[in-house]
Amino acid sequence: MQPHLPGRDCPLCPRLVAYREEYRGLHPDWFNAPVPSFGPLEARLLVVGQAPGVNGANRTGRPFTGDVAGRLLYPVLGKFGFAQGVFQERPDDGMTLVDCRVTNAVRCAPPQHKLETSDKNHCLPYLAAEIAAMPKLRVLLAIGQKAHESILQGLKLKPGAYKFRHGAQHALPGGLVLADSFHTSQYNVNTGRITEAMFEEIVAGIRALLA
Repeated sequence: MQPHLPGRDCPLCPRLVAYREEYRGLHPDWFNAPVPSFGPLEARLLVVGQAPGVNGANRTGRPFTGDVAGRLLYPVLGKFGFAQGVFQERPDDGMTLVDCRVTNAVRCAPPQHKLETSDKNHCLPYLAAEIAAMPKLRVLLAIGQKAHESILQGLKLKPGAYKFRHGAQHALPGGLVLADSFHTSQYNVNTGRITEAMFEEIVAGIRALLA
């Protein structure tokens, strides 16, 4: 059963709506709408990012596609069998996900890539519905601390009980596992806060959990 998702003109976050409308005017050929998830609902792994990049997923309509963040994420998922095909930073590249689904805690691009609490709170029911709609879900991978917090809130758990730490695997009630990673953003990649080897270690750990 498909989860309830925000419509193309979702009105819940006024500042995100204004930003979306600005970009519809500037780039009418871009996606410029709440970005849908990518991958099968039957997957055992759900990768959760923080929000679409304005020049990335907001432009292409696929999570982590069109900017630096996906250049690390998708090839590593492919290396460990969670993706097939070649990632080419466009939604028609033919890449598919295997036992994996990718989404964002907030579905619309925020100004200056900065989320506010109200953005997360407005979008939280959609994330919670998505998690509930995945019958085989076993592992959630948070790409960034804000995604970590949103996942826990979506599960009605207190973020303070599960501290975000890159490389951590948190055992959650009901048999779920929450894995944490620094965000694969351009800033983090350029500064060395996260490297390909660091991210591979996290995904390898998830593959071992699901073996």
